[in-house]
Amino acid sequence: MHLKSLKITNFRKFGKKNNVIEFVGAKGDPLKPGEINIAPSTTLIVGKNNSGKTTVIEALKKLITENKFQANDFNFIYLNSLLKGYLKGSFEQFPSLEFEVQVAIDFNSNCDLVTNIAPFMNIENVTSGDKERDCQIILKYEIKETTKFVEETKLLISKYKDKSILFRKFLEIVNSTEFKLNCYDSKGALIDKNKFKLNDLFKIKVISANKIIDDKSLSKTFNRIINFRYKAEKNRSASSTVDSEIEKINKKITTSVSKAHTKSINKALGKIESSDRLEVELSADLTFDTLMTNIIKYEYKEGELYIPEEQFGLGYSSLMTIIGELIDYIERYPQQECHSKVNLICIEEPEAFMHSQMQELFIKHINDAISYLIADMKKEINSQLIITTHSSHILNSKIHSGNSFNNISYITIVDNFSNVVNLNDENVMEDVNASEAPTEIETPVETPVEIPVETPVETPVEKKMKEKNLSDDLKFLKKHIKYKVSELFFSDAVIFVEGVTEETLLSYYIDQDEELNKYYISIFNINGAHGLVYHPLIKLLKVPTLIITDLDIKRTDIEKESHVQISDLNNLTTTNKTIVKYNPNKEKIDNLSDYFEDDNLFVVFQLNAVEGYFATSFEESFILANYKNDILNAVLEIIKPNIYKGIVGNPIDKENLKEKSYELQKKISGSKSDFSNELLYRIVVNDDVEAIPILPKYIKDGLIWLKSAVKNQVKGGTES
Repeated sequence: MHLKSLKITNFRKFGKKNNVIEFVGAKGDPLKPGEINIAPSTTLIVGKNNSGKTTVIEALKKLITENKFQANDFNFIYLNSLLKGYLKGSFEQFPSLEFEVQVAIDFNSNCDLVTNIAPFMNIENVTSGDKERDCQIILKYEIKETTKFVEETKLLISKYKDKSILFRKFLEIVNSTEFKLNCYDSKGALIDKNKFKLNDLFKIKVISANKIIDDKSLSKTFNRIINFRYKAEKNRSASSTVDSEIEKINKKITTSVSKAHTKSINKALGKIESSDRLEVELSADLTFDTLMTNIIKYEYKEGELYIPEEQFGLGYSSLMTIIGELIDYIERYPQQECHSKVNLICIEEPEAFMHSQMQELFIKHINDAISYLIADMKKEINSQLIITTHSSHILNSKIHSGNSFNNISYITIVDNFSNVVNLNDENVMEDVNASEAPTEIETPVETPVEIPVETPVETPVEKKMKEKNLSDDLKFLKKHIKYKVSELFFSDAVIFVEGVTEETLLSYYIDQDEELNKYYISIFNINGAHGLVYHPLIKLLKVPTLIITDLDIKRTDIEKESHVQISDLNNLTTTNKTIVKYNPNKEKIDNLSDYFEDDNLFVVFQLNAVEGYFATSFEESFILANYKNDILNAVLEIIKPNIYKGIVGNPIDKENLKEKSYELQKKISGSKSDFSNELLYRIVVNDDVEAIPILPKYIKDGLIWLKSAVKNQVKGGTES
């Protein structure tokens, strides 16, 4: 039995759509006892700051522990929409929070007891032949008495006209209104609260790694564990070995202290007052609590050295505290063979204080530690592990250790609401092979007569080839993410480029832009054909993405050898797979009229002629846009002195650069790294802003789009 999904409606930043979080087991078999690889069997909730990760855990905590919800727990956009309705005199809807819990039951398991979930089971659950069957629990936080709420709201509306004050006062009414948490089954029938409580079905342990570190965190955690074990041992046995030893120590200390000190003290007192009236007795009073709190010293061992806990690094302290909390949880878990509860272990942002390698090892091996502890304590625990993070290293390790995108819930903000994307290996890939450049944009063709077209039948060989291509694309995506691209999960915006020159120079130009340099923009250098593999994932993540690609005009061998300049696109085609994918006319580029936009993707290329010529690459575009620029000319002369002199002539005529831009970019194609680095160096050390080369127009156009897109993406409130 396990938690399959949680739907959150109107709670904090969550709205009414894209609000379902899927947990491990939702797309496969539930976690089996003894599994040791946590990567494929952990639910990872990832996202940037203030996206809603913590809200998921808070929702579970409040529901399971039955903590009261406050006005600040309601989505403010939702409350404001209700208030607008009340201002118009419509009181048909009232503030409420809704949570839909899906629990999966394995009826073939001998360990799952359905006692606590029985009120929500129906005939379909019982008679279904499926191995795993779902039960739905709907929880609604609703107003007890609506009449009083309506009267107070109407009075409020008549009293305050200022909208900002009115809303704050409305929050006060919501906060003072009495609510109740009602449970409904999948048919909408109200379940008697005496028959069901959520905390009878769920148990939650939350470890907030970034909130538990101080100089004595290790002592506090392990003292709690040892005290629990000590009390358990006392309950099992009338006499405790520890107690016996403490009694011996007390007797020994008492005898030693009394003999050495009380005899002389009492003799001195006897000179003043009779010993029948006044004597002093000293005795040791060591207890288990004082022993653990004041006498036992916790240290870390580093080689041959013993380091006091307050002097050890925060990363290791954090790791030790997490392990200690897990031990404490397992210690207190009741010994039982069958399970009637779903146990959730939630670790919030374990990356706090950990360096990158430790973060990757943590997610990869934490279940090894848990499995060992469970086996060592001889416990049978049916637990799900949920980890929230904004660490790209933990995400990397999750994907590569599990070799899958499954069980990753990505949360971002769309239109001021938390937007959940439950990733898996299917939805990060398209239905067809991306490397074959499928066309998503079709231009309708007018035909006077409808001619029936037979759909080609896919042969077994073609089907097998397509499956292999999809498998290869997925393998590439997972492997390539390891090197850098997992950053796109946490970026405000992403730019894909196809060469080292664009990658090197764009970072500088973005840093100089007073608007864009305030955002976290990741630049990824990846070949255009392979870059297509990323498009489905990018669209799922909703990250504003600028794709800078090349026109890649197809030339004959003779045209290449003679370095023909292109001044007209008539009857020409492209070899660029990104353009082919989005262009209604596929390879034909003579009718290109605009860039391509697809949701959060914007594709730019050398759309317009520069100085009368169409460039086929970034380098050629840069030369055409800056052929008179002194910095560019100096760089070209340094990296290709003979070629440069041969083109510009003597005396120098810079006009020749634009007339032979294609030839020049061909000559420097093997020295792009030298070209970009030398260019960047001279730009950076130059103090004259007017002397800096400009970006080609198509890239400027792309950055204008990106500014608008990223502003719209990141605007909104903060996470409660």
